[in-house]
Amino acid sequence: MLPCLNKTLLGVDCYGCGGQRAAILLFQGNFKEAFLMYPAIYTLVIFAIFLIINIKYKFKGDFKVKIAFIFLNASVMIISYVFKMSQFYNLTN
Repeated sequence: MLPCLNKTLLGVDCYGCGGQRAAILLFQGNFKEAFLMYPAIYTLVIFAIFLIINIKYKFKGDFKVKIAFIFLNASVMIISYVFKMSQFYNLTN
């Protein structure tokens, strides 16, 4: 798998850390473990499916849906990152 440059250089997880492992777990059928590894995996998969469908079928308002998905994914990533880092720092202190 690709190494995280942020974690390699700075020693701190980034917002995407765990995404590759979560995707592999998802493809293996380990749905709970995939969510625990990277909570944004399901919103990202739904967004990717929407984008693939939107390539073939254009509809009015698709731009607003894309923006909503972007904000949803960013929110889930930020919330899960803050939660993960707060647990990490509580363990190290």
